[in-house]
Parts: sequence; C-alpha cells; structure tokens
Amino acid sequence: MARILIIEDNPTNMQLMVYLLNAFGHTTLEATDGETGLAIAQHAPVDIILCDLQIPRLDGYEVARRIKMDPELKDLPLIAVTAYAMVGDRDKVLSAGFDGYISKPINPEIFTEEVEGYLSANRSDLHDTHPESYMD
Repeated sequence: MARILIIEDNPTNMQLMVYLLNAFGHTTLEATDGETGLAIAQHAPVDIILCDLQIPRLDGYEVARRIKMDPELKDLPLIAVTAYAMVGDRDKVLSAGFDGYISKPINPEIFTEEVEGYLSANRSDLHDTHPESYMD
C-alpha cells in the first residue's frame, strides 16, 4: 500500500481523507499548512501528495512550484484536492505543476479509487520507462 502525504487545513476534510485512505490500507502523513507539508515531503518517503490550494504559510500553488523544482520530489504525483471547480480551474491547476485534480466536496464512494488511479498511472509510467529487459 502507499504512503500518502495530505496537506489540508480543514480538519473535517483531513479527517475524512485520512479515514478513507487508512480504511483501504494506505499510510497517511498529515500537514495543515504548505510549509510543513513541504518539509514532510522533503524528509519522509511518500508515494503521492494530496494538496489543497488554499492553505496557510505556503499556498498549494507555491507548494507545487517548489516540489516540481526539487530534483528529489519532482516525479512524485502531486494531486490538487480543491473546491475550485469553475471552468478553467482544472487547467490552471495542471499548468501550475499538479499532476491531477480531485474536486471537493470529496465523494467518499470514489475518493480512494481516484487517488489509487493516480498511483497506478505513476507506477505504470515508471515501469514503461524501465523495461525489464534493461535489468539483464
């Protein structure tokens, strides 16, 4: 199962995401602001980062910028989890460096599946770039 960093300042949203992901066997790490989230990402091995856009200390866009500039972190899947759902918001989020977008309110019936979809996509990309024949 995956180690998932959640950067979210709303306690209710955090609690729901942690509960759902833990129920499916994932390990979660939690940060309530962008600065702490970035520090955790730099010091703890994680498989994916879920990040709200409107968080204190560093907003989600700045977190994305710094993660994508860091050679050790730039390939980690970074997913925006946000209430911004207006036309064009998804494109803005993706152009800011996020690899995906999950809108709030979170749908508990599909949330974990959405997160796991981003994990699977990232793992298959890694597999495709490192065929087993190279390991001979």
